[in-house]
Amino acid sequence: MNIIFGVDIGGTDIKLGMFQEDGQLLSRWQISTRVMNNGQLIFDDIAKEIRQKMNEQSVSRSSVLGIGCGIPGPVDNQSFVRKCVNLGITNIYPEQEITKRMGGMSVQIGNDANVAALGEMWKGSAQGKRNILLVTLGTGVGSGIIIDGKIVNGLHGLAGEIGHFTIDPEETEKCTCGGTGHLNQIASVFGVLHYAKRFLQEDSAYSVLREKKDFNCIDLTDAARKGDAIALKTLNYCMGCLAKGLAVTAHVIDPDIFLIGGGMAKAGQLLIDIIEEHYLSNLYLMPERTEIKLAALGNDAGIYGAAKMILDRKGD
Repeated sequence: MNIIFGVDIGGTDIKLGMFQEDGQLLSRWQISTRVMNNGQLIFDDIAKEIRQKMNEQSVSRSSVLGIGCGIPGPVDNQSFVRKCVNLGITNIYPEQEITKRMGGMSVQIGNDANVAALGEMWKGSAQGKRNILLVTLGTGVGSGIIIDGKIVNGLHGLAGEIGHFTIDPEETEKCTCGGTGHLNQIASVFGVLHYAKRFLQEDSAYSVLREKKDFNCIDLTDAARKGDAIALKTLNYCMGCLAKGLAVTAHVIDPDIFLIGGGMAKAGQLLIDIIEEHYLSNLYLMPERTEIKLAALGNDAGIYGAAKMILDRKGD
């Protein structure tokens, strides 16, 4: 039985999965991310965990097809990572770092959002699709593009970074990248909460959110379902901006499907309904709208996609 390891490196945790070649997940676990020493401890820990799992499960080296890995930063077509802010990594080839720790075992790395999109195409909401844009609404707005079944990186690994589209030119506060009015500021979890608090200050309408000392996105979406004016105003603005970004993207890559994942996706169909309404109002050339769905694999999308990268390399 052939085995593949999928790894999803995050700023807080590293998720790992051991898969059969047909995509069956045999084991899933995670460890804390140690970001010191330009990421060297991350690579040490990944190698240690995989070797330990192989020993526990009596997996022979010859049966391992490879290790796929998603990382939160741009990865160019030579698998070079210039910078991963959340990991403290700069100017490094992570594939080489893991390969040498695993005695020459095959390794492939990709941007985490692109890898997650690949996972959704393989075993998630986009099965049967070949052209996909996955948008993750978490602490930021991440995105991954699959065209004709293949990850699109671009020259510098920046392809698909719709989070840094300028959507609101009137916004003066800065994005984490230094720009202003970016989708990253507006449609992320932090962005939605920021605008909800801003609208509470600017609009005197009654809102249940005023009764809470602090509130989260679950509180906000629950209030929106009950018709709360400020909650609905917030979601219509923030998801309306996301829909504009999707419409722009549709005119460039014309995907089969848009997938929405990340923390905000817990709002479920309410979120999709709002996005669809605004998306259609910003689409002019397409005779039929692109399907918009919730992602299905949640936090496991990255490990599935990482494993699929190894299968795709085997098939090339």
